Amino acid sequence: MKDSHWLYPHLLQPLDLGFMTLKNRVLMGSMHTGLEEEKDGFRRMAAYYGARAAGGVGLIVTGGVAPNRAGWVAPFSLRLASPSQIKDHQIVTNAVHAADGRICMQILHAGRYGYHPLCVAPTSIKAPINRFRPRALSSRGIRSTINDFVKCASLAREAGYDGVEIMGSEGYLINQFIACKTNHREDEWGGSFENRIRFPLEIVSEVRKAVGEDCIIIFRLSMLDLVKGGSTWEEIVTLAKEIERVGATIINTGIGWHEARVPTIATMVPRAGFSWVTKRMMGEVQIPLVTTNRINMPQVAETVLADGCCDMVSMARPFLADPEWVKKAQEGRVEEINTCIGCNQACLDHIFARQAATCLVNPRACRETIKPFSKTETKKRVAVIGGGPAGLACATTAAARGHAVMLFEATGEIGGQFRLARQIPGKEEFEETLRYYDNQLGLHGVDVRLNTRPKSSELEDFDEIVLSTGVVPRKIQLEGGDSDKVSLYNEVLKGEKRIGARVAIIGAGGIGFDMATYLLHGESGPDSIEKFMSEWGVDMDYAANGGLGEVQQAVPARQIYLLQRKKTKPGAGLGKTTGWIHRSVLKKNKVKMLNGVEYLAVSDQGLLIRHNGQEQLLEVDDVVICAGQISELELAGELDALGIRYHLIGGALKAGELDAKRAIEQGTEVADRL
Repeated sequence: MKDSHWLYPHLLQPLDLGFMTLKNRVLMGSMHTGLEEEKDGFRRMAAYYGARAAGGVGLIVTGGVAPNRAGWVAPFSLRLASPSQIKDHQIVTNAVHAADGRICMQILHAGRYGYHPLCVAPTSIKAPINRFRPRALSSRGIRSTINDFVKCASLAREAGYDGVEIMGSEGYLINQFIACKTNHREDEWGGSFENRIRFPLEIVSEVRKAVGEDCIIIFRLSMLDLVKGGSTWEEIVTLAKEIERVGATIINTGIGWHEARVPTIATMVPRAGFSWVTKRMMGEVQIPLVTTNRINMPQVAETVLADGCCDMVSMARPFLADPEWVKKAQEGRVEEINTCIGCNQACLDHIFARQAATCLVNPRACRETIKPFSKTETKKRVAVIGGGPAGLACATTAAARGHAVMLFEATGEIGGQFRLARQIPGKEEFEETLRYYDNQLGLHGVDVRLNTRPKSSELEDFDEIVLSTGVVPRKIQLEGGDSDKVSLYNEVLKGEKRIGARVAIIGAGGIGFDMATYLLHGESGPDSIEKFMSEWGVDMDYAANGGLGEVQQAVPARQIYLLQRKKTKPGAGLGKTTGWIHRSVLKKNKVKMLNGVEYLAVSDQGLLIRHNGQEQLLEVDDVVICAGQISELELAGELDALGIRYHLIGGALKAGELDAKRAIEQGTEVADRL
């Protein structure tokens, strides 16, 4: 173990705030976890935040806490408005301080984003992502809301928080006052820019008076609205200077409103893809600036700091993935970091489904009190068959608990379906998960047998057998289906089949969408930041309001048909937070999506289908089958015949749509029970 301050001199440098010194330049950014509304939520939050504080993060910011009922994100969301609520919050602050950490509470008023009939806004304009139309605040209501912010901050201080973050970005209430898009008022709170920023300035000014000079005030400033009618760069600089003048300690960067049609945190966004925005602000104010979005590894963070993009980096989801992120960087154990892959499947998708967040690559996240890691009291010999995500999670967890584990993998490389997924443009981060597991296998002494299919008789001496043998692609019965024109998705992703310029993809689930993306981009590799911004219409010169520019028209690499039998909308089962991105990419590239399709035959001319009652020939060079999977259970049958007990996990237990979240969680849970 080695000290890595010399590797990351900027990242691990303390930050002097005058009245307080932060141990490093890492801020754990705000993220709602759903624990805020769970039974025994504060004790669970204490364990969650306490683990990250113990992991070495310089400063933590909680998920958003409403200052009043109108500010709820959803009915009965967490708010802090009464002294009677202080005791619960002290459970959290005490845990963080006991671990030598610092924590700020975010004050968030949802405004017109509040998903409830009590929501308010500067003007009664309904948000496109909300069914409720807000009530316009009266002048008296505005004053009352400012007072509620101040009271909330004062109570947070009494509860032991080291400061507060005032949420002024992402299209929430304060941002709604700032932007002319949502502020059509004609009184002293609207009209001119000076009037529109009066609301945030009075909040920060009054909060500073209430909490004193030795309290952190972070202002989350929207530096890139990404919506029409958003702020100009000149307005943003002016606001930043005014926010500094009235008493903020730190300015944090906010990117994009929730209704913006530009991806900002999905895995397809280049790493540190928006740090250029914060860099534009450097030098305009004297207080520290924080940059954010898609910073997930120490070298990425070190680079943006060294390049003068910011004074501090913010990461939220990476601390779901690994609570010891900072500690591992400090100790030179970067290969042990469980990297956030930006998938959103177990964090944001859970939140939108009103479930507590967790993490696809770390199912213990937010479950520290209910799924704790524990060493085994009885060492067992454990055989894990299959080195996909489920098997890797099971093998590494069981070995870490103290069992003697042997992992059998039929191919020459671990990873299973993740080996295929990492080939998809925008999913290159999946390689990090395989790197992490490869390190964990060695770290915990797992005996890995590659290119090995064990016979059932060879498994009899093991105390526990876990089958994670995965899936094989489902073939379909189709006239001409044995033609060279027909390929299974795994054959294409492995490079075993070359695909022509005109393609029909059978199956429009997650794999079908991934295949379309793969065939559109070929082997071009990850997008540069400049290319990404151009393709999504982000103006890096910031000539227009909100930072929006012209969208670069895509030149499709292939002509693609995406087909499905079901009459439902293609991609209906994609993740809530990322599905719209995948559909948008295909639409931009002129992929033709057809539902309710009957497949008739493949011929030299193409694929014959029946659609809307009419036969139609799609003149394509190739047909790629993405019609689901079936579980690989040959070994299970052999074990059943011998009466040998085993555990079944991952795709071997349930094929369906490939689900790495379920696979890794099952692998971990089974290992915990061994």
